[in-house]
Amino acid sequence: MKVYIRSSACISAQNTFGNQGFLTDVVEYNGTRLRAIEPDYKQFIDPKQIRRMSHVIKMGVSAAKECLINGNVEMPGAIITGTAFGCMEDTVTFLTRIIEQEEELLPPTAFIQSTHNTVAAQIALMLQCHAYNNTFVHKGMSFESALLDATMLLNEQEADNILVGGTEEMVDTSFTVLTRLGLYKRERVTNLSLYEYKTKGTIGGEGAGFFLLTDKPSPDNQAELLGHTFFYKPTDLEKRITTFLYEHSLTAADIDLVITGKNGDIRNDAIYTQVCDSLFKNTSLAAYKHLCGEYTVASTFALWLAANIVKQGVVPRAILQTPEFTATSKKILLYNHYQNKYHSLMLVSAI
Repeated sequence: MKVYIRSSACISAQNTFGNQGFLTDVVEYNGTRLRAIEPDYKQFIDPKQIRRMSHVIKMGVSAAKECLINGNVEMPGAIITGTAFGCMEDTVTFLTRIIEQEEELLPPTAFIQSTHNTVAAQIALMLQCHAYNNTFVHKGMSFESALLDATMLLNEQEADNILVGGTEEMVDTSFTVLTRLGLYKRERVTNLSLYEYKTKGTIGGEGAGFFLLTDKPSPDNQAELLGHTFFYKPTDLEKRITTFLYEHSLTAADIDLVITGKNGDIRNDAIYTQVCDSLFKNTSLAAYKHLCGEYTVASTFALWLAANIVKQGVVPRAILQTPEFTATSKKILLYNHYQNKYHSLMLVSAI
């Protein structure tokens, strides 16, 4: 059974939300942390509720509603999300109050809103959707797990117009901790020149990406999701990629564009270089994390990119890594890994 991306929506550190053009106005940052460009939430959420919502909940709900509007669907058949850290802002707030108030007279709001499934629950409550609702908390495979669950539901004909997405926020506390652990660079960098630094560490990011999946063909669909897979700490990477393409009756030569998850960390980027030099020497290459930063569900940004590329027939100059590129990209392979542990492949095609 075929799976189509009916519509998508993305909130990121770039102007990707709403009708603002397709990465025609790239935002440049100087530092090691990219903050999401937030829309006017009042268009999607009651102002009285906004005050009680954390950053990630507002991003997730707004992206989900925009995705439904773009797909001309009022009620999804299921809601599935992926996140690794969940509502970090509310979690930090609650833990801080525990210490400051010595575990006495704690207001419950932050605790209630701190659970990982809060975003999916809020979307369902606002839409009054009583259908299947699930959240995957699988570290660097969280969004990919949600995507797998959605495609399984479609294949089993359990639901249609499935809303699937990934959300992640960056707060001061988590940014400080992850910087100390060596995930992010210590020196200030310019994001548009990220791949020139050749040092350890990357830049932090955050965002929310949602997609409406269906098995119904339509000229209004954005793209076809031919297949996807993920694996943990692979030792035979080239073989896995070749096998994945073979399962879809393709070879490396059939791919028009490869979008990798290069993030400027020399320890992680070496894998992408190895794969591209081995399998995709004659294929156009692109990267995206210099635009959105590194976070556990950054692959949502990549999938949003791919869906828009095949729909609009345009490859943004800001993501290209090779001087020569295919003018019309009909088949796009997304390859991403998080900390060289959680690897994923997604294959997107024009309809």
